[in-house]
Amino acid sequence: MTNTPMLLPLLRRGAAVKPLRALALIAICGVVITACSRDDGDTSPLASLSVSVSPSEGEVGSPLDMTYTWVVAPNAPSLAGDVWVFVHFLDADGERMWTDDHQPPTPANEWKPGSTIRYTRTTFVPRYQYLGQANIAVGLYSRDSGERFQLSGAEDMGLRSYRVSRFDMRVKTDKPFVVFSNGWYDPEGTPDPGGSEWRWSKKVGTLSFRNPKRDVLLFLDADEPLQLPEPRSAEVHLGAPGFRKL
Repeated sequence: MTNTPMLLPLLRRGAAVKPLRALALIAICGVVITACSRDDGDTSPLASLSVSVSPSEGEVGSPLDMTYTWVVAPNAPSLAGDVWVFVHFLDADGERMWTDDHQPPTPANEWKPGSTIRYTRTTFVPRYQYLGQANIAVGLYSRDSGERFQLSGAEDMGLRSYRVSRFDMRVKTDKPFVVFSNGWYDPEGTPDPGGSEWRWSKKVGTLSFRNPKRDVLLFLDADEPLQLPEPRSAEVHLGAPGFRKL
């Protein structure tokens, strides 16, 4: 009982309250710092990654074949949720030009420890105002939480983004120029530079290009983003419709 009158005056003085506030602030900050820097568990790589790119020079508007090889670590944990691969194409200053994010053909939540997953994707170099060396940064992340997973086998660029390859961007030379003739709507696309561009077709659409007088490979990327009750099919003819079906 004799200690109570002595404590009450101290609580009413600002000089005595300030140290208590500072002490509480230090304690709170300590909790925040500990939470931000805590170890989330095993930080060993989930898988090793390598990517080969062909050709080594990418002409604007031309395809790039990218072969991804993932070797899952023997002690890799099971992944849950929607896990995707991010693919960023960067200029010499590290600025992102365009992307090719995708879900692997074998979803990552089905990967088994020690297994190898290999697949090839074809992407096109967009009409981007840049010439020179381009870097390709790849990583694996959860679309649900945004978490990125640690990998090995490639140069770590920070933030669990890995440089897997480089190629030279240059202007198109002798590739045939394709013209959207009859049967197409105006082009649409993403607003960011180097983004994807597409056109909706009418019932019959015609693409024209000069005869290259040599063997060429025609890439036709078709998609049906609408949910329809029945699947639709498309036919490709060389020349007029009905002339030669491919």
